[in-house]
Amino acid sequence: MKEKILITGTKGFIGKNLAEELESKYKVLNFEEFHLHGDWKFTLKSLFKKGLCGVFHVGACSDTLEQDTNYMMLLNYEVTRYLTDLCRESNVKLIYSSSAANYGINGEYPSNLYGWSKYAGEGYVISNNGIALRYFNVYGPGEEDKGKMASVAYQMYKRNQNGEEIKLFPNKPSRDFVYIKDVVEANIHAFKNFYKLLLWNKVYEVGSGEARTFEDKMTIMDIPFTYHPESMIPEGYQFYTCSNSENFLQKWKPKYNLERGLKDYIKYLGKKS
Repeated sequence: MKEKILITGTKGFIGKNLAEELESKYKVLNFEEFHLHGDWKFTLKSLFKKGLCGVFHVGACSDTLEQDTNYMMLLNYEVTRYLTDLCRESNVKLIYSSSAANYGINGEYPSNLYGWSKYAGEGYVISNNGIALRYFNVYGPGEEDKGKMASVAYQMYKRNQNGEEIKLFPNKPSRDFVYIKDVVEANIHAFKNFYKLLLWNKVYEVGSGEARTFEDKMTIMDIPFTYHPESMIPEGYQFYTCSNSENFLQKWKPKYNLERGLKDYIKYLGKKS
């Protein structure tokens, strides 16, 4: 009989990919946003009674423009807190999907409601024997339903397919773009090595370890582009993010650089077209 794991947010981008990878070895149980319309605490308790060996808490409101504080904090903090308590009481491994949004614009503190909600959730998790994985800019198969929150790679690919002009901000802003397959592997690695990793740290960065420009992305994808006027750069725009390879999970390294990841992704998108 397969061991049971719980993944929150299996309808979303990362949760869906993680569930697909794990379902051959585990019985995957899920908890989704629609459960919040009922007695969600009872639902979570019932799932734990089934006997779980681990929880991947991926589900969240990931809209960085969301301004409804009550909605954001319910999804990203209250559920996290209750789920963490259940894991601690039941001695169940907890892997929490955090975000590089915790660093904000200046690299110190979050700069929006989403970032603060994830920062609060992460703090509670690591204070109660869970492991937090801070994802950088994740892209890849399965993000088609994310709309405006989909990666630049996906949005620019679709705009180019539709014959739209692509404009980038000048001054070469750069990001740490991490492929979804590496994110999935990082989660599995954290789960398999949970207790060892707790001894090293409780917060780990999951990225490619290199900052690349949006120009790099467009060039690799063979998409023509021009630039917005410098005056159009929004106030507080973030020009640089990069994960610290020294804070990666022990004995885990990303397998996909930007070239390899985009090549794999474009092949996938071509089949979907």
